[in-house]
Amino acid sequence: MKIKIGGLQKLTLIDYPGKVAATIFLKGCNFRCPFCYNPELVLPEKMKKHPEIPEKEVFAFLNERKGLLQGVCVTGGEPTIHPDLPNFIRQIKKLGYSVKLDTNGSNPEMLKKLIRNKLVDYVAMDVKAIPEKAPSSKFKTAYEKATGVKVNLEEIKKSIEIIKNSGIDCEFRTTVVPGIHTKEEILKLARLIAPAKNYYLQSFRPGKNINQKFAKTQPYPNEVLVEIQNAIAFFFENCRVR
Repeated sequence: MKIKIGGLQKLTLIDYPGKVAATIFLKGCNFRCPFCYNPELVLPEKMKKHPEIPEKEVFAFLNERKGLLQGVCVTGGEPTIHPDLPNFIRQIKKLGYSVKLDTNGSNPEMLKKLIRNKLVDYVAMDVKAIPEKAPSSKFKTAYEKATGVKVNLEEIKKSIEIIKNSGIDCEFRTTVVPGIHTKEEILKLARLIAPAKNYYLQSFRPGKNINQKFAKTQPYPNEVLVEIQNAIAFFFENCRVR
């Protein structure tokens, strides 16, 4: 199955910690997080209208930039839904690049395969919410409220453990969204992930979100995120607000 590329950021100094990198955005996702700000990479009707970049073009660019760029971030959408992902990353590695993968952790088998075959050098997993019952919500769990779909929570937990025990550089992160998360829930979530090397709290970005209700939602003030960070920092080697 052909990899569908929806975007290429030719230079990033922030997506891959410690490396000058490019970011490749793959189309398609198995989640429907209402606060997601990349609907053109997630929703089939928007994906159809969003131009695709040929693989050939992306690899020609990476070939040209050898020696100038150090790494490539593969993000989405959700990269692990693509069966041909290992082969795609293998081609990137052949050019001499380090590869960072962004994932929602829903496909632990793919993660295991990539790590076992030394195809990824850094993994960043978005942990969306606590796995518990969602208070006053039509969704069964807080995780489903955050993702907009049914989620196999055992697979999510498995992915967390695979990443933590992989021996490769990694991070976990949560986008903190008013109406989806409370401070208390993030404290519980930190305990679920801990102990781990890196955990980042990300501020929610209103705008072209999947659910337009969130376009008018004000993010939590930075001081609230810092307050949460201070309360959970001892669980992690490094805990920051992004």
